[in-house]
Amino acid sequence: MSDLFNQAQRESGPVTNIPEFTISDISMAVKRTIEGAFTLVRVRGEISKFSLPKSGHAYITLKDENAILEAVCWKGNLSRLQIRPEEGLEVICTGRLTTYPLRSGYQLVIDQMELAGQGALLKMLEQRKAKLTEEGLFDQSRKKKLPYLPTSIGVVTSPTGAVIRDILHRLSDRFPVHVMVWPVAVQGERAAAEVIRGIKGFNDMDDDAPDLIIVARGGGSFEDLLPFWDEGVVRAAAASRIPLISAVGHETDVTLIDFAADVRAPTPTAAAEMAVPVRSELLSYVGDQGQKLTRALSARITQAGLKLDAFRRTFARPERLVETHQQRLDTMNMRLARLFERLTGGYEVRLNRTAGKLRAPTHVIDQKRQALHNIATRLERAGGRITEPKQQKLSELQRVLASLSYHNVLERGYAIVKGVDGKIIADAAQLSPGDTVDMIFAKGNAKARIS
Repeated sequence: MSDLFNQAQRESGPVTNIPEFTISDISMAVKRTIEGAFTLVRVRGEISKFSLPKSGHAYITLKDENAILEAVCWKGNLSRLQIRPEEGLEVICTGRLTTYPLRSGYQLVIDQMELAGQGALLKMLEQRKAKLTEEGLFDQSRKKKLPYLPTSIGVVTSPTGAVIRDILHRLSDRFPVHVMVWPVAVQGERAAAEVIRGIKGFNDMDDDAPDLIIVARGGGSFEDLLPFWDEGVVRAAAASRIPLISAVGHETDVTLIDFAADVRAPTPTAAAEMAVPVRSELLSYVGDQGQKLTRALSARITQAGLKLDAFRRTFARPERLVETHQQRLDTMNMRLARLFERLTGGYEVRLNRTAGKLRAPTHVIDQKRQALHNIATRLERAGGRITEPKQQKLSELQRVLASLSYHNVLERGYAIVKGVDGKIIADAAQLSPGDTVDMIFAKGNAKARIS
């Protein structure tokens, strides 16, 4: 019995009290342990790798001096992050730890992400500015000239803040124009997207599009102004076909949209002053220019009158100038008449002499007519002499032809017999009883049947 037990022990292995687990059981146990111990964590590290596959989920590798941590940000949370993940950024990620059983690893599921300190933020913004500068978005050649007197102005700003009231008040004081407000959030997560829609929305208008766009907000902290450093906002401002003024923050505040705008205003109120001239000053300027024009025109008329008087004194009366030329014209006319008379007198004598030598046209015509008659008479006699023998010979031939004609034979009682094929039958052997023939007589035709 003991031998049998030892043999069974050797075959089944040593006896132990340690429980057996499946791999899935281990994975789930580890998952529960990690997720229970780290329900919500904040992790600081540098993004060393960032990938965004077609699924829309972001896969990130965080590192510090001694370790790395794999992380994932699901598509729904990625669009709500305050910053866009980029390699090299030092960030603080808030989320929960979990495991990934297929690789026996653990990872951080990111819910929020922020830059780790203002230094990292400034580094990212400087890199963005350098990239957009290299693309040429800030080139001076792209800047458009502001209209001198716009008929309508589009303002992209918060509809409830003091900024829009300051702009409207300043425009009303200087030169009232039609103002369209595109309401947006000017800080927070929604601000950048709404500002982009506002700029593009004004540009997409057809006939109602404003002549000028002002993007404005009041002062605030560096973090409050971050939406105006957004790359999408900068590109929308640079692509605007309508001239655009950037009026973000106070005079000392500088944002990235300031470089892409056609003009940067130090304050929203200053933007309104740049947008329109002062109406009273413009009216005064137009009045002064009108007076200057009137005085200049009056002086020119007076000067022209003085010159005209000087010309009058210098030149003789016009009729006296004409009298001299009229007398010269009369003299030339008389000389021309005498010259014409001398020339035509000589030709008249020669014409009379030639006319005496000429005969009347009727006499010449009568002579030609008589000559023509004589020729016709001679031609008629000559023709008779030629045609008479020919006519006699022709008559003789006609008589011979008539005597040889078969019609004369038919007149003597004969007939021509033709078969149905129209051929003349000269031999009775060609016919058979029942055949039909045509018989041609001197007068008329007839059909006959052979019996």
